[in-house]
Amino acid sequence: MSKEKQTDRLERSPIHLLHRAGQCATDIFQSEMAKGELTPRQFAVLLTVSQNEGLSQTDLVDRTGIDRSTLADIIRRMLKKGLLQRKRTKEDARAYAVRLTEEGRRMLKSAEPMARRVDSRILSALSATRADKFMEDLNTIVRALGTTESEDANG
Repeated sequence: MSKEKQTDRLERSPIHLLHRAGQCATDIFQSEMAKGELTPRQFAVLLTVSQNEGLSQTDLVDRTGIDRSTLADIIRRMLKKGLLQRKRTKEDARAYAVRLTEEGRRMLKSAEPMARRVDSRILSALSATRADKFMEDLNTIVRALGTTESEDANG
């Protein structure tokens, strides 16, 4: 197969393009984030916890889409940084309720404007109408495939 056809094939591969777009978004996020204090996933955890204080780690997996073992590692690192605190839930002694610390709130407050700039920079490649449609389409894909993945995992 010629190099031109291979390139064309990659340019038509959703998995490849989503991966590349994710790499670009992560690079932009890291360039915006002062001192590399947060990763995009850590920001997602902080934001989700701030909007849902007391969620269990299982609930965080469901809301962020971060796999269970990766999320557990992220939580451990954020506990060490003093951004999160967790306590056993009364309902289930095996589960932890996760909350932001004051340092976590401060970090989120300083990171939110940067994250908005990253989102704007990413979407600036498209017209406003196409950007809205793109976000709608991404959400459709995540909802459809996330549901399928959960159903597949449950039998």
